[in-house]
Amino acid sequence: MQEEHIDNAREPIRARLAAWWEANARDLPWRFGRATPWGVLVSEVMSQQTQMSRVVPYWTDWMRAWPDAAALAKASTAEVITAWGRLGYPRRALRLQECARVVADRYGNVLPDDHDTLLSLPGIGDYTASAVSSFAFGRRVAVIDTNIRRVLSRVLLGVESRGGAATRFERDLANDVLPADVAKSVIWNQSVMELGAVVCTAKKPMCEICPISEQCAFLAAGLPGLGERRTRPRQRFQGTDRQVRGIILQALRRRHGADGASAGVPRAEIESLWADQGQLAACIASLDDDGLIDILPDGSLTLPR
Repeated sequence: MQEEHIDNAREPIRARLAAWWEANARDLPWRFGRATPWGVLVSEVMSQQTQMSRVVPYWTDWMRAWPDAAALAKASTAEVITAWGRLGYPRRALRLQECARVVADRYGNVLPDDHDTLLSLPGIGDYTASAVSSFAFGRRVAVIDTNIRRVLSRVLLGVESRGGAATRFERDLANDVLPADVAKSVIWNQSVMELGAVVCTAKKPMCEICPISEQCAFLAAGLPGLGERRTRPRQRFQGTDRQVRGIILQALRRRHGADGASAGVPRAEIESLWADQGQLAACIASLDDDGLIDILPDGSLTLPR
């Protein structure tokens, strides 16, 4: 019965989502052929675990400063970390610069258009390689992110997607429903992802305006288990090492932004930022290990040169 529903729902869902996408897609600066493949890659890296609305100004400034891989490869580490700002997980910025150096040196500043080659670049995982292949190069490849998994699970299977790593079944489903036509497959990936981001959201789906509500098995079943997640401790931010690391980096960014020089922030000033000195010291050490800061001989801290 489930397979029959999937087969019967495919074409109506594809047609309605394509029409909805054309009329309602958010006008993001890297969409609709306005960005280079490198620009699309930058948008995907920045968007990981970050809301699109927060990404736009960072992406715009970033691409203005470093429009291609060669330009980013020449930037200083301090400039890169400063430009990353409050996007979070700053190791992504360093990995993106590593990727830029490989693209500039090994591929003549041209981002490879082959999925497997993209996957071999520093910091590029399966999702990013698939997204760039589809969105930047128009290739037929299933893109599997949290939003797409949620939409497919709800609409086609009638059950809530509970997060975690993608299962083999979810990957098989995404590949199975991907349109055979190359152009349609790109629109499919874009429209399903967009629907999950703005309409079929995790906790409060707007079923009343969903273009495929009539085909949705989850809605028909009464939204069973809406918003459920895999059992795991609730993630918090206040008081975590992530918060402390962010505070330290922000202090260094402010100093770098003020004079553009490499003068370090005195250790005493850093120690005044956080009461738990043991945690602070551990976070300084981890930032140093990650290559996100330099510790000068006098103990002061600075962004890497």
